Amino acid sequence: MTPNPSLGIKDSTMSRLDTKIQTEVSDLADTGASLLRTIQSSGDEIQGEELIEVSTWVTRLGQLIRRLYGEKSQHFESYSSALSTNYFYKLHSNWNAHFSQMVGVARAIKHDLENGLLVQFKALVQADVFADFLEMGEYLLHEGYKDAAAVIIGTVLEDGLRKMAEANRVMQNPVNELTS
Repeated sequence: MTPNPSLGIKDSTMSRLDTKIQTEVSDLADTGASLLRTIQSSGDEIQGEELIEVSTWVTRLGQLIRRLYGEKSQHFESYSSALSTNYFYKLHSNWNAHFSQMVGVARAIKHDLENGLLVQFKALVQADVFADFLEMGEYLLHEGYKDAAAVIIGTVLEDGLRKMAEANRVMQNPVNELTS
């Protein structure tokens, strides 16, 4: 990781984040398939360590969906629908269709990632870049360059708020109409 001295941005930010997401998505898809095979072959309700694994997997998948797609996405709707099944964690060979649905969601995410269809991935990269700029602003502040720090931090804040407003369709005033 070589820092870019002109911007304070790590050159490998995109590939590092991309690799972490690909690894997590692949692991979730593979682990989900493995857990489903275990559930389908169990005569009785899963318990103990297997149930802990399922619970951990469900939590990780839900968190990933929220971060990558948001709670208004089709992926999250399918996930939530499966999770809202009565007796969700009473999984066994004859009661697992809802878990199969979640494994399908994990596979859909893997497909999206492998085929470049992950729309909000750009937002994750931007967040990582913003964090680098905020870190640079903090450094400048500690070094006594309060004006430069204020400019950098203010710009990051303004840009982040503008992007959030755009993403949530919040009306914005044109720049020339804003008052100080």
